[in-house]
Amino acid sequence: MVQPPQLLLVLLCSFGLGVGTMPLTATALPAEQASSQANDRGLIHVKSTHSVPNTAEQLVHVLEAKGMTVFTRINHAAGAQAVGQSLRPTEVVVFGNPKVGTPLMQCSPTAAIDLPQKALIWEDKQGQVWLSYNNPKYLAQRHQIENCGEVLAKIEQALSKFAQAATQP
Repeated sequence: MVQPPQLLLVLLCSFGLGVGTMPLTATALPAEQASSQANDRGLIHVKSTHSVPNTAEQLVHVLEAKGMTVFTRINHAAGAQAVGQSLRPTEVVVFGNPKVGTPLMQCSPTAAIDLPQKALIWEDKQGQVWLSYNNPKYLAQRHQIENCGEVLAKIEQALSKFAQAATQP
């Protein structure tokens, strides 16, 4: 069992706040693993032809045009800069629609922890921009969602279309 002082260290490291010789550094997804397919961590990565800010703008535009609610847009690089640190361009767009999310939560209340949806737009070490999001199939497995295939298929199709619209010319 993790004792409170060790728990604090685990939490600090989890948030990239390691101490001493134990800093936690994020690494970009290797190019050979990154694609528009899901990886083993339940993420789908789509290569973007735009910068991080432009990809995020495109995504917000398409989401709003499709009647989605954009709750917030978080610029992690600006947050890092505000505390004297650097981070490659990294933004998160949080969005959703109760018409779609509610049925998913009715199938499994724990799905609410992953809702509303989030899209991560980030730049890797080589300067390539990616749009990443949770694979609905992974969420179904994570939350043991059964008898919601139609809802999950709709979500999967919509997320794919949103990602393509935001990342392509």
